[in-house]
Amino acid sequence: MIYPTARAIGLAAIGAPIALLVGLTAPGLWLIGPGWIALVFALVMLDAALGADRARASLSLTAPGALAAGGQGEALVQVAFAAAAPAAVELALEANARIEVEPRRRRARVADRLARTGFRLKPIRRGPGALVRLWARWPGPMGLVWKQKVETLDRPLPVTLNIQAVKDEALKLFTRDALAGPRLQFDLGGGSEFHALSEFRPGMDRRSIDWKQSARHRQLLAREFHVERNHPIILVVDTGRLMCEPLAGLPKIDHALNAALVLAYVGLKSGDRVGLFAFDAKPHVASGALSGPGAYALIQRLAAGIDYSTAETNFTLGLTQLSGALRRRSLLVVFTDFADTTSAELMLENVGRLMSQHLVLFVVMRDDEMEALTRKAPEDGEDVSRAVVAAALLREREVVIERLRRMGAEILEAPAQQIGAPLLARYLDLKRRDLL
Repeated sequence: MIYPTARAIGLAAIGAPIALLVGLTAPGLWLIGPGWIALVFALVMLDAALGADRARASLSLTAPGALAAGGQGEALVQVAFAAAAPAAVELALEANARIEVEPRRRRARVADRLARTGFRLKPIRRGPGALVRLWARWPGPMGLVWKQKVETLDRPLPVTLNIQAVKDEALKLFTRDALAGPRLQFDLGGGSEFHALSEFRPGMDRRSIDWKQSARHRQLLAREFHVERNHPIILVVDTGRLMCEPLAGLPKIDHALNAALVLAYVGLKSGDRVGLFAFDAKPHVASGALSGPGAYALIQRLAAGIDYSTAETNFTLGLTQLSGALRRRSLLVVFTDFADTTSAELMLENVGRLMSQHLVLFVVMRDDEMEALTRKAPEDGEDVSRAVVAAALLREREVVIERLRRMGAEILEAPAQQIGAPLLARYLDLKRRDLL
């Protein structure tokens, strides 16, 4: 595409008042106006002919294969000219609605007939992102015409879950606290597994002494226990409307899935079996408890396929189906949200049935933005209204959390962007206390 620049349009426009003035003072010279426009048109055509050839310019793009939600990437653009080249090139990159490109337009200098520049790619939401088109334009030598070339890309750039930062932090905690060698514990809880008999040493619990075996071998022997493995851990993710609202730069469901995948990774490494269950108006994902080398890849793939939803969460259907699928006592890690006590009633009723057989851990994301509204000094009536509404919602949430505690549920409340490490610490603590 070739089109005139603002300079060419301005030159052509200058001739109009001149032609009008000449026509009024000397009617015989009225041809000066059309002649001026013709001269400008001729200069535009000459500029187009002298400028770098569009057909001999090549555009190329280097971009990552995927973007992580909450992170960012970079796309590198290169324009190569075969012969004559302009001094600079303006570039623009177009993406679909799931990716924001910054800045919208960049200007790159040409050196040795080559121009390079980069664009920041900021994911807006998970899903099938794509880079759609690449635009490049450059002026002619006289600056009277733009030459533009458009490259259709249609390059898929999926926006996936971002777990690397949380995963690194969680693995530090996990390595320090859980797998420093075959860690054995001298626990007497009902769920501990017997490991071996060893000679009683100072500092050991006297209640671990096996008196019968001690009498048989004529020396004090103590029983050693280690933490049980092969526990079923089900990650229950509410994908309804409330969980798709943004919090700390990402939808709540993305924070939940990030933390769930971290726990899945550590749980599988610990020898437990891990499953994923997701539901809103109806269940969408039900993997069952998995183990083995391919389990984490499958859970990660299922989590990446969970999309955003506008449906209301049906706790009765979702939790009833989950309860029917469980064959033994499990740890249920529930990622959900509740706006008020009325909407939480059905959840509380169904959770009560689950807790009679299973250990339930609720993961609640602290809403720092709403808490900030209650602390902000009011400047006008709207600030007062926002503070009152925010305080009421926070009180409603505390009522629901307190009721869950009284029912016997475990509660973990932490900032959304930092929930992975506290969740992992709570999981390891539950294993040490033999509550699984």
